[in-house]
Amino acid sequence: MKIEKVVTGLLDENCYVIKKDNSCLVVDPGDDYQKIKEAIGESKVIAVLLTHSHFDHIGALRNFLTKRSVKIVKRSSVSTEGSIHLGEFNFEVVFTPGHSKDSISFYFPEEKVMFVGDFVFQESIGRCDLPGGSESEMKDSLEKLRQYPREITLYPGHGETTTLDYEFSHNLYLR
Repeated sequence: MKIEKVVTGLLDENCYVIKKDNSCLVVDPGDDYQKIKEAIGESKVIAVLLTHSHFDHIGALRNFLTKRSVKIVKRSSVSTEGSIHLGEFNFEVVFTPGHSKDSISFYFPEEKVMFVGDFVFQESIGRCDLPGGSESEMKDSLEKLRQYPREITLYPGHGETTTLDYEFSHNLYLR
């Protein structure tokens, strides 16, 4: 599995294009559709995964909605946490509210990677003071991370990648 980061929009949001064979998933198409399209290349987009619906994470979503074969995976389309199989991709949906009511993360156990949106950043967490945010839900979501292997690489919605192990040692909210 190959992961390419495409930084988009005024808030430098991280969109990710995940490729396997000739197909791909797009995580959080923030803006700059042309840049995302270049990263997709000749791959067939199977689905768009949305970690949450804040404007900086969905700006280019409308470009994917016109394609009937592209599935949109977001909190309102998933009734329970658990495994999803789309083409060559196998991942788990993890409900991680706190930054927003609809925050979810996508965990790929085989590759030990998790796309976390604005849930966790390197040495920080997402804001809880925006509409729909909740400090108590964030606390519960952070506690959920303790059940996952520490060697997981976290792909956040802004900034650099990190690992769960690093965050348990350096992130004040996870210590």
